Amino acid sequence: MENDKYIGRLLDGRYEILEPIGFGGMAVVYKARCHRLNRLVAVKILKDELSKDEEFRNRFHAESQAVAMLSHPNIMSVYDVSTHDDADYIVMELIDGITLKQYMEKKGTLNWKETLHFAMQIAKALEHAHGRGIVHRDIKPHNVMVLKNGSAKVTDFGIARLMSQSNTLTKEALGSVHYISPEQAKGGRVDNRSDLYSLGVVMYEMMTGRAPYDGDSPVAVAIQHINGGAVMPSVLNPNIPGGLEQIIMKCMATDPDQRYSSATALLYDLEELRKNPEILFPFGSGDALDEVLKVYPGNRARQPQPRNTAERVAGVRTEHGSTAANRTAAAAQTAQQPRARQQTQEPAHHQKQHHDDRTGNRRKAVTTTVVICSSVAVIAIIIFLVMLFNGGMLGNNNTLVPVPQLLGQVYEELDASRYPTLEIVLADYDYSSDVPVGVIMKQSPEHEEMVALNSKVKVWVSMGPEQDELNPQLDRLSGRPREDAERYISAFNLLPLIQEEHSETVAEGLVIRVEPAEPDKPLEEGDTILVYVSLGREVKTARVPDGLVGEKYTDAVTILRNNGFEKVSPMEEASLEEKDTVTRISVTPGSEIDVTSEIIVYYSSGEIIESMPYVIGMSEEEARQKLNEKKFNHIEIQEEYHDEVAAGKVSNVSIAAGVRVDVTTTIILTLSKGPKPTEPPATTAPTQPPLPSVAPEVTKNIVIALPSDRTAEYNLSIEFEEEMVVNVDLPPDTATYEFELTGRGSGEYSIYIDGVLLRTEKVNFDA
Repeated sequence: MENDKYIGRLLDGRYEILEPIGFGGMAVVYKARCHRLNRLVAVKILKDELSKDEEFRNRFHAESQAVAMLSHPNIMSVYDVSTHDDADYIVMELIDGITLKQYMEKKGTLNWKETLHFAMQIAKALEHAHGRGIVHRDIKPHNVMVLKNGSAKVTDFGIARLMSQSNTLTKEALGSVHYISPEQAKGGRVDNRSDLYSLGVVMYEMMTGRAPYDGDSPVAVAIQHINGGAVMPSVLNPNIPGGLEQIIMKCMATDPDQRYSSATALLYDLEELRKNPEILFPFGSGDALDEVLKVYPGNRARQPQPRNTAERVAGVRTEHGSTAANRTAAAAQTAQQPRARQQTQEPAHHQKQHHDDRTGNRRKAVTTTVVICSSVAVIAIIIFLVMLFNGGMLGNNNTLVPVPQLLGQVYEELDASRYPTLEIVLADYDYSSDVPVGVIMKQSPEHEEMVALNSKVKVWVSMGPEQDELNPQLDRLSGRPREDAERYISAFNLLPLIQEEHSETVAEGLVIRVEPAEPDKPLEEGDTILVYVSLGREVKTARVPDGLVGEKYTDAVTILRNNGFEKVSPMEEASLEEKDTVTRISVTPGSEIDVTSEIIVYYSSGEIIESMPYVIGMSEEEARQKLNEKKFNHIEIQEEYHDEVAAGKVSNVSIAAGVRVDVTTTIILTLSKGPKPTEPPATTAPTQPPLPSVAPEVTKNIVIALPSDRTAEYNLSIEFEEEMVVNVDLPPDTATYEFELTGRGSGEYSIYIDGVLLRTEKVNFDA
């Protein structure tokens, strides 16, 4: 582009525009060099026609500044938001990778492990953003970048919010409308669950190779999202795990209240699926997932941290929203593709989804609703932003507090709880010949300056003296989470390369050691650093030997330990077998199990075990004699009234006949005292008028028709009056199912297939 007016320009005396790398509906993305930090970045410049719209510019800057506060390894970082002459722009990290859409087009249908891999990373990004009050509103494969190391980053948070406020659904919106939530399509209220719906659609497409809905126009696709009824993923891909299909369809529920309440809840189920691919979730029985999350061990780490909490050096949010990981020198083409190009990149084999053939009036009504409600949404969001950035929603007040002395403190060890009235924000790292590495070298506002309650105090942290040779303290990373190591290494413009290996001492996901790829060579920017991350202890298995039952327990213990089993525990139990003889073991002989698994070897105590005789109806003397013959000599007597057993006879025994027990066990015999004496007649109560008759309950035999398009076993559940009356697994060729309902009058029952409502039908018990 020889006539591009931005090529070669220096924005704000800092960002040199090098070349265009992407074109979008509202902006052009350029590769640029930041001369202040000497790194390559991506600069997104607002198109001229939008820059002339003052209201849009204000929203653009407000949204971008809000998004700049996000700092997460799965979110593309925003470094700066500014205006230079006639250019409104944002500065972002430059990512070496391709979009998830391009990745899907190359690979076709993804397997469930890949789908889970990307879905979890996107969900983690949404969890971080939602915890800070930011909803993306345009989650789609085009807005997810896949890096060369396989990780994913969600892009265009702020841009997506602005684009979503368009008051029409045009052809340009087709790329997004395939992933739009029903409430967005109707112009209704949008919250975090809208992003989860879109993520569900993305997962659907990854597993099936197509979007759940398609049509000739954006409005037609939007109507399908509103009406629901997508083909189950298993119909298109029978290899999808049942639990994953459940998760996808829960995310894609038309009613937001039927979706996951949060990205954290979704991550919990995705993690459970990762650990057990055969898992099925009880979504149809009340969904107590949020209650489970209250005690889920991994949930604590996922919760948003207080605004005034100082984060660790690795991965801390900077003033412009950057993280240490953003200080990379990697340079590649990463900009979003033109919207028109995105449209053509939709898979050619997409098929139209079946939907109800609504009347022309219905179609017009929906279109009008989308237009009107979207306009209302624009106004609402503008009001929200005005309130937000004028302090109306941030709880600002006129209270002034003094700024503490932060200079000289080690930032990594900074205790933010000491400063509850202020927010400590890492502005940047910088070199210093006077201040040691990791120590705060500058702060703004300065010590003892009076500022408003909850104000930000920016700090700059020393990287030590600038050297020709890089000297990061890599040994400090051992035992830290992988993400911390990646961020720290990237802060020195070095490239972390993850190597996974087993460790007996380091927990899974933590760094074992870190070392340069070329240890004998002085480090330079761009060099590769090997980060060895623990896979946890390597599982070693061994076969449980046969023939241990009947052996002496000491011999059995020795055999098991010689076979590599580390935890073998003998346990005594009563048995008719010879004393010290193995009666059973706690694991299945011949099975292959972890050598660290505990194996209990049960052996006979040599105690006498006898079967309890039948003594009901006998006299006390007869019963005692019968028990004494079996060597049961510990006998106790108690009495009770009994209408059927004669007085003096045994009416009950503490241990049932036939049960084998130790002869030293105490046996309690209950003797009958005969029928209970008759009580004197009670005073006759005054006659009351008869109660109105109530129609008796009626049992109806009901036969329902089942779907004919099932290709695998599925679960059928039926609820009546908020109670589950049917819960069975059926083969795919089942045409009908017969069951009974009992009630009076009339009612409704609901039919669910794999936890998804199929239909609701009425029943009349009086007919």
